[in-house]
Amino acid sequence: MGQSNFSTWNGSGSALKIMTHSPSIDAPIASTRSAKIFSLSDFDFQLPPELIAQHPSAERSSSRLLDGSQAQAVDRIFKSLPSLMQPGDLLIFNDTQVIKARIFGEKSTGGKVELLIERVLSDNRVVAHMKVSKKPPVGAVLHMGTDVSSSVSAASSSSTGFEAKLLGRWPNENGALFCFELSGEPHALMAQYGHMPLPPYIERQYDGSASPAETAEDEARYQTVFAKSPGAVAAPTAALHFDDSVLAQLAAMGVATANVTLHVGAGTFQPVKTENIAEHTMHSEWYDIPVSTQEALHACRQRGGKVWAVGTTSVRTLESWAQTGQAQGDTEIFITPGFEFKWVDRLITNFHLPKSTLMMLVSAFAGYEHVMALYDHAIEQKYRFFSYGDAMLLHRMNHASI
Repeated sequence: MGQSNFSTWNGSGSALKIMTHSPSIDAPIASTRSAKIFSLSDFDFQLPPELIAQHPSAERSSSRLLDGSQAQAVDRIFKSLPSLMQPGDLLIFNDTQVIKARIFGEKSTGGKVELLIERVLSDNRVVAHMKVSKKPPVGAVLHMGTDVSSSVSAASSSSTGFEAKLLGRWPNENGALFCFELSGEPHALMAQYGHMPLPPYIERQYDGSASPAETAEDEARYQTVFAKSPGAVAAPTAALHFDDSVLAQLAAMGVATANVTLHVGAGTFQPVKTENIAEHTMHSEWYDIPVSTQEALHACRQRGGKVWAVGTTSVRTLESWAQTGQAQGDTEIFITPGFEFKWVDRLITNFHLPKSTLMMLVSAFAGYEHVMALYDHAIEQKYRFFSYGDAMLLHRMNHASI
């Protein structure tokens, strides 16, 4: 399996070895709340590597949809989603746009360096992950914008690329990220010199095997059809299944839509490393809920419609607002079983990494036993997993269950 140094997901090319879960798919979604304290190993599962989707489906809405809204799982195609919704329901999309945040370059010594820009600040400053054999000192100037496969030295080719001055660690002197000052406007430089930051399990971006056609495909398909707010380094993948045809059907039947923004960071691929999940430190992501979306949510509640979150990023955004009362800001919300959801009634999501915070989120939403049974079913039926994979539909369980 390919591996990125920007995440700590461990791909090995063999099945991810784990405990197995065998509750019946016919088991009720809701069960009586137990005193169970969940640990990291509870969210592990065995996934054959061939089920990790390396390319998107031929058509966005032709992907499969595992309907887990009832006790009995139903295998569907995503384009059938409108038939499962009602007029007056509200779909919440994350309109973040994936930026070409992966940039290659060199130190003044000629040593290779790679940046993954996580956030754009003011005054041409950015926050980035840095992959390099030896960290340069504060004040060092990197020459960025050389192609990963280029044999031309960046230091000897000052007519191309741009400069990035290292200002220090971020957000403090012990921070895991680095702050740089660029020699031009960051978004324009990324558009010109950057590469699409595919997830670490998409092998071709790390072994150099991507063809021009595959690169073009990734630039088009690792982006939602309604993306408009640049800032993410990972796509809100549940929304990748929506195309113009499905959106038109939903509008025609009276399903409302509204947008939030959450700029997905590389931390979304970070595994939880502590067996006691309460000790995990959640990554921070910036979000915004426009006034128009707030109004749409309240109107949906008043008319008795259901709020459908498209993806876990939409869930985290809405529930952060519910917790803090802040419609904009940074969130480190960590949703685990026992969490009481305030806004989201239905969830459309992809299949997630073992031992991830997103596995914990969907288990909190639909019930741990039910979710693990659905994953067993998905593996048995050879659903495609992760960012380019298939989708699933979940209903929120009762608060009195786990």
